[in-house]
Amino acid sequence: MQEIKCPNCGKVFQVDESGYAQIMQQVRDKEFEKELERREQEIRQKKEDDLKIERMEQEKIHSAALARKDSALAEIKQEVERLKAQLQNAQTEKKLAVTEAVQKKDQMLSDKEVEIEKLMSALDLQKKEGELRENNLVERHRDELKLREEEIERLKDFKARQSTKMVGESLEQHCLTQFNGIRMTAFPNAYFEKDNDAKTGSKGDFIFRESVGGTEFISIMFEMKNEMDTTATKHKNEDFFKELDKDRKEKKCEYAVLVSLLESDNELYNNGIVDVSYRYPKMFVVRPQFFIPIISLLRNAALNSLEYRKKFEEIRNQQLDLYTFEENLAQFKDGFAYSFNQASARFEEAIKGIDDTISKLTKIRENLVKSENHLNTANNKLENVSIKKLTKNAPSVQAMFEKTKTEQ
Repeated sequence: MQEIKCPNCGKVFQVDESGYAQIMQQVRDKEFEKELERREQEIRQKKEDDLKIERMEQEKIHSAALARKDSALAEIKQEVERLKAQLQNAQTEKKLAVTEAVQKKDQMLSDKEVEIEKLMSALDLQKKEGELRENNLVERHRDELKLREEEIERLKDFKARQSTKMVGESLEQHCLTQFNGIRMTAFPNAYFEKDNDAKTGSKGDFIFRESVGGTEFISIMFEMKNEMDTTATKHKNEDFFKELDKDRKEKKCEYAVLVSLLESDNELYNNGIVDVSYRYPKMFVVRPQFFIPIISLLRNAALNSLEYRKKFEEIRNQQLDLYTFEENLAQFKDGFAYSFNQASARFEEAIKGIDDTISKLTKIRENLVKSENHLNTANNKLENVSIKKLTKNAPSVQAMFEKTKTEQ
């Protein structure tokens, strides 16, 4: 805001920048007009003064010329021409001065017009860009709405032309066809087949598995549900989560995916891949158009952890070898203890028989023979014990002993 004091009443009032600019423009225009008028008056006065001087000179020259009329006629004509030239120059200077003043004014106006034109052009450009963005957004939403309406109409027509059983089977066939279409290019080593194992009482629709070098790094249990698959108690996606999680665990799959056409008006499921791990671990719900993307997404994520899976498998095998060694050692200890206990029992029984009665010497002899046999068996087992036998079926432990032997 700018403060302006009235020169007449002395009152101070405030105006905004646009109003202040308008007042300054008016003042500049009036000052310019005053300056232009003053210059015109100066030029006019100068011309009048020059004309008066010229008249006086002309009168003097004319008086002198009358005396020397015949001799100075040529000079008069030349002087007249000179005066005409001066007059022309004066008029030219006036025109130039006026033209210069007009040009300055026009230049000032032109600069403002150019600035205004630039601002208007920028404003028009912003307006056009906004309209273009708005039109693009409207067009995109219109296309999406059209595609969604076409998909709804197609599904309605699809359901109207098929029975309840065929609708469910067609959704499964649709997913199978989609996968087979890119199987050899995207998943050449993958397993993707129907789940036909119903030994546990239930089964999913499809199982996806993929391995590298014998190490399985991804497995997915798929369940396909159509609107025709609903019952009196199950008509929402979440009604099938528990059974799908059960099938995933029984078939030892890492992930579970529900490919569903249920709840067609639910925006949550219509927006794309929905993670429902907050209900059941590693479970997702997708529409049929996201069937291939969810496989690619989970597979690529699992590939990143393949190296860690291999290391885990190696450590687990080493632990299994160590467990086998410990088990073999425990079996040997149990066998030796059994043989020793049997020998001890027979020997004690024989001593007792000797102490009790001489008549039982035959029986004692037999027991002693048996005791000797058991002791020999135990001794043979002890002599036959070797690192090689103990580490049988445990290659990693055998390698550890070989390494220790080499270092010694």
